[in-house]
Amino acid sequence: GRDFKMKVEIQHLRSGKVLHVFEGLSPDVNILQIKKLYQKQFPKFYPDRQQFKTSQDRKAKGVKDEDTLQSLGIKDGGVLYFKDLGIQLGWSTVFLCEYAGPLVFYLLFYLFPFAFYDSIPAKPILPVVNIAAICWSFHYLKRIYETIFVHRFSHSTMPIRNLFKNCSYYWGAAAFVSYFTNHPLYTPPCYGNLQIYSGLFLFLLCEIGNYSSHAALRDLRPPGSKERKIPYPTSDPFTFLFKFVSCPNYTYEVSSHVLSKPLLVCVCIFLRRYTCNMHSAVIAKWLCNTQSGP
Repeated sequence: GRDFKMKVEIQHLRSGKVLHVFEGLSPDVNILQIKKLYQKQFPKFYPDRQQFKTSQDRKAKGVKDEDTLQSLGIKDGGVLYFKDLGIQLGWSTVFLCEYAGPLVFYLLFYLFPFAFYDSIPAKPILPVVNIAAICWSFHYLKRIYETIFVHRFSHSTMPIRNLFKNCSYYWGAAAFVSYFTNHPLYTPPCYGNLQIYSGLFLFLLCEIGNYSSHAALRDLRPPGSKERKIPYPTSDPFTFLFKFVSCPNYTYEVSSHVLSKPLLVCVCIFLRRYTCNMHSAVIAKWLCNTQSGP
């Protein structure tokens, strides 16, 4: 009946050690409520840092916050296995750090070349190098804007270790590209303005498409919810790719760099783009497999 109360043990996922015992729980108590109760006993384990499973099997998935004891089949005297996810950071914080770094690194090489190429005689900055700096800055300023005002995250946090991994990639790639693009010995594309402005046009076209896709995906998830809907093209013509792929934001992201390569034609950019393409493919595959949509 409704007055039935349960006892549930919390055991360590790996060792099986009993960490705490909750008594007097109702069968309709959900996991988020249990996380809050656990935090009262162990304050450092805030809800986003906790994960519970119903099995010690390594392949077992963590239960959802909205799952209840009854829906999980946990009976009186049952067990939940606890895993510490480690210190967490908000997704927006991680993204802002990822994107601010490349913006700063690139502009350092662009604005202060004498600090990096002191042994090479300075030369006037080529127009294509100025255009490249504007495009690079626009791209990462757009990403920062989207992180603050557009994206809605289904998970509020990620482990802090991801900050160092992700920033190492973004910051290192930015330093690699900016060093060679702003180098005094850099030579412009052999086909001149036609090649430069063709690349610029394609870059801007894909950047608009990328933003349109992000805006469409944002509208699929109401504020403060984890709801997921199947994406379809909207009145925005740039969203037509939803007819063919689940994550056109990545299609536009990759295309903006691949199609704009004639703008600079620098080997380091091709190398950076290859690693970025692989990274985007992994994320897109994960989204499709785990979320049944974006």
